[in-house]
Parts: sequence; structure tokens; C-alpha cells
Amino acid sequence: MSNSLRGVSIKNGETVDRALKRLKTKLDTEGILEEMRRRRSHESTTDRKIRKARTAPKRNKVRWRYQSEGQDAAAASAAAE
Repeated sequence: MSNSLRGVSIKNGETVDRALKRLKTKLDTEGILEEMRRRRSHESTTDRKIRKARTAPKRNKVRWRYQSEGQDAAAASAAAE
């Protein structure tokens, strides 16, 4: 297990509130805040399936955003078959 610390350093003249906002944004993009909230209480298997189904479209949208033209052509030909 790696021992990496997540954090932000305060820049010269930066307020603490601004640094906290940067930290929260960083943690949110890494999914740490969502996982902390999820682990606070027990999650049944049904609830887990519902949560995963709800977040799947967002994951797939990000995944396919950076698709090349060659991949687009391959996907179109696969869909046509």
C-alpha cells in the first residue's frame, strides 16, 4: 500500500478558504469524498447495484469523450453488423 498524502500547499497571498476549496475540488475529482460518504453506513447489494447503474452513464460519457476517428469508424461498423 502506498503512503501518498493528498493535499494542497497554500500559495503566497492565498486565503485558507481558497486553499480548502482547491483541496475539496481535488478530493472530489478523485472520488474520495464520495467513497467516504458511501462507507459511513452499510450498503446492501441492491443499493450497490442501483448506485452503479446510476453512475455508469457518466463514466461511459467520460470514457468515450476522447475517442479517435478510427475508433468511431470501428464502432459504427460494429453497430451496422
